[in-house]
Amino acid sequence: MVEQDWLSERFAEHQGRLHAVAHRMLGSPAEAEDAVQEAWLRVSRADTGQVENPAGWLTTVVARVCLNMLEARRARREESAGALPPEPAAPHASTHPTGRADPEGEALLADSVGVALMVVLDTLTPAERLAFVLHDVFAVSFGEIGAIMDRSPVAARQLASRARRRVQGAADASDAARSAKREIVAAFLAASRSGDFAALLELLDPDAVAVEARGAQAVAAFFAGRAQAARLALVDGVPAAVWSHRGRPKAVFTFTISGEKITRIAIDTDLDRLRDLDIVFLSANDKERQ
Repeated sequence: MVEQDWLSERFAEHQGRLHAVAHRMLGSPAEAEDAVQEAWLRVSRADTGQVENPAGWLTTVVARVCLNMLEARRARREESAGALPPEPAAPHASTHPTGRADPEGEALLADSVGVALMVVLDTLTPAERLAFVLHDVFAVSFGEIGAIMDRSPVAARQLASRARRRVQGAADASDAARSAKREIVAAFLAASRSGDFAALLELLDPDAVAVEARGAQAVAAFFAGRAQAARLALVDGVPAAVWSHRGRPKAVFTFTISGEKITRIAIDTDLDRLRDLDIVFLSANDKERQ
């Protein structure tokens, strides 16, 4: 009973981190919760007498559960899309992770691309995903990662490096897309404030749509001289415009852009939805926030 109480306390102490690991690995809050629950079932039946680092051990258990879930997910895709290269079987259990982080000063990409990161993670093999997430996001050593997958530390390092290159490529592409969109939105706001009808037309697709306005001429006429109080902002990480009153957002303007032309402008004034948005105001020249 004393050992079970100790285990429950350690699991509760590290549950936040364990859920974060599972969420990064699986990309789904619901699946992450399932993984953490499965991990608890496993550790509650394990012999903890030789566990020297509970945090590292629990992280290893959760990682193994997530690896199994990723491989099962991949197997389901094989059934519907044809055979894919085989992945290693689930590794056997171990209760002696060291918990020490690898000393290399490699760049951490954990929060650099947001949604883009989750998209590119889905293109990685389960082994690549595990190696990258555990090392670059949670600073788990390559020795421990290799043990989880029954591979050498060198092999784990290679998997993480391959994944890192793909993630960095996604980050660069995402940054470039946000930067280009920011410039277009900023130019639209400037033209709208000054009432520059010709500049608005230049930015709009001929078939642009906004509210009830249809076509570039109508959209330009609708916005000319009307965006005096709207400010450039990142809304959930995407360039947009926000109109506020007394410091509170009252309307969010989102822009759909294709071929460097604005094709659609949507306006959301639902205060309940606006409260849930992550809004960061930018200046027209603020490129560092991109």
